[in-house]
Amino acid sequence: MCETLPQSPRLPSSKQYDYLLKFLLVGDSDVGKEELLKEMDDGASESPYGYSSSGIDYKTTTILLDGKRVKLQLWDTSGQGRFCTILRSYSRGAQGILLVYDITNKWSFDGIDRWIKEINEHAPGVPKILVGNRLHLAFRRQISESYAELYALKNDMAFFEVSPLCDFNVTESFAELSRLALKRNGMSRAWGHNKVLSLQELACRTIVSQTTIYGIDHLPLPPPLKSHLKSYALTNKTRARMHSFMHRDKHKKAKYLNPQDSPPMNCRKSCIIS
Repeated sequence: MCETLPQSPRLPSSKQYDYLLKFLLVGDSDVGKEELLKEMDDGASESPYGYSSSGIDYKTTTILLDGKRVKLQLWDTSGQGRFCTILRSYSRGAQGILLVYDITNKWSFDGIDRWIKEINEHAPGVPKILVGNRLHLAFRRQISESYAELYALKNDMAFFEVSPLCDFNVTESFAELSRLALKRNGMSRAWGHNKVLSLQELACRTIVSQTTIYGIDHLPLPPPLKSHLKSYALTNKTRARMHSFMHRDKHKKAKYLNPQDSPPMNCRKSCIIS
């Protein structure tokens, strides 16, 4: 006789993350979107929908954001025109979009307008950031940092220049988009003032607050740590500019009765519409 072994009770499966976000990487072909995916920590790389051979690259990764585990589903849509239909399909349910261009290729930057038009039509209101890839080739750049940053601000986007080769600003760009996505969905209020900062975050914040981006080079620290500190400083700088830009309406100048002419110096205050 065969004895039936008692079955052990099943333990409830616990999620390995606190939040799950779906991000799309869009941009013209050959701008290095696949390089950004490879830079992130390895996770599942097989699409759950079986589209691995349809021009879509897929990867999951988990990042730590303010003490919370955020799992990212990263979808790299091909930059070819025929895949615009795929973008329309995959943009549904997307919580964030990275628009990627190559800083050494002006045409890839000019194509961002077309991608923004597609996104505004099929995924209006979804947070997006502008990413200038291949910063390690800055000596061949065709798009200046200031020009790209101004373009991003005009289109209500955060902006990062990154280099997967140098491990610069890649994780930070995904982290910033995660913050925007969580804020838009009201999830950032879930932990509110109780968010936990990692020791690394506290150390970076302390060091960066005491020096400048250029001063980091003179610190007696290993090169990889200097690179991380620069990336952290630039991230905070971009976030501060975006915050200032988003609140610009509060500082608009007063409007006058005759908008074509500036009021004379002795104009009465009653001429101003409050």
